[in-house]
Amino acid sequence: MTTPSENTTRKRFPPWLRKRVPAAGDRQKVHRLLDTLNLSTVCQSAHCPNQCECFSKGTATFMILGDVCTRDCRFCAVAHGQPPPPSPTEPDRVAEAAAELGLTYVVVTSVTRDDLPDGGADHFRKTILALRQRARCRVEVLIPDFKGDAEALKTVLSAEPEVLNHNIETVLRLYPDVRPAANYRQSLDLLNRAKNNLKQGLTKSGLMLGLGETSEEIVSALRDLRDVGCDLLTLGQYLQPSPKHHPVVRFVPPDEFDEYARQARDMGFAGAASGPFVRSSYRAGDLFRDASSGASKNDRDRSDTDTSLCGGSEGHAHRS
Repeated sequence: MTTPSENTTRKRFPPWLRKRVPAAGDRQKVHRLLDTLNLSTVCQSAHCPNQCECFSKGTATFMILGDVCTRDCRFCAVAHGQPPPPSPTEPDRVAEAAAELGLTYVVVTSVTRDDLPDGGADHFRKTILALRQRARCRVEVLIPDFKGDAEALKTVLSAEPEVLNHNIETVLRLYPDVRPAANYRQSLDLLNRAKNNLKQGLTKSGLMLGLGETSEEIVSALRDLRDVGCDLLTLGQYLQPSPKHHPVVRFVPPDEFDEYARQARDMGFAGAASGPFVRSSYRAGDLFRDASSGASKNDRDRSDTDTSLCGGSEGHAHRS
């Protein structure tokens, strides 16, 4: 079993964390479209290591409600401070971009907006509806915790997203250090309420590994997620965005990610994506389709293309 003291931060990444930059593909097209429509992506704001791959395939993960977060989690690269008011035209601009890119599966996330009465829930609802009307696509939302506001969650669920994603991010013990403004049990309660109120959709959550957790704590967190009916799981390597952020305690080898995926499937998760480069919305359409068809598998090494908006997070953008 692993312990937090093993393999502390190294000056150089291990071989499995070195990634070849893909050909340009549609990367410039995506950049131009996002600039033209004045849209943000979590791929750029969160320094996602999959950004080049996703952009080269004409994909990205939309981040609504601006690009400034009201929280300052120690793992996240997204800027924090006092954000401006939400743009009323943003839902339509997101839908226009999705339609222009020809997407069939769209992931929408946001910064955390503790300054708004509903935490931005109605903005999520409007974005889902706009995407359905304009792009006619499936929609996955990666939402903040809304400070435990049940009515805010109901607002999002009223638009009936195919997947409701909320990341617990790390194990219970590390919350005071990694997510001091969040609450582990509150996040589990959110996922439980979502599962009980979603008509046909799936719930999803994820963790970053390498923050100092033990393997026993990881397995315990997975059991907690299954106890609240969570359907889909993502596990990825935490990468420190800057010296000011939480250090990487350990680089988790690929075979350990594979083992966690196996255990997750044995626990009953309908789909589990687990690997060093996996992020909460990376190849999200693949994971959803596999789970929907009953073909759950660890898609860490899958190379087939995906017409979803994919990308993600840590050092990245798992949301608070």
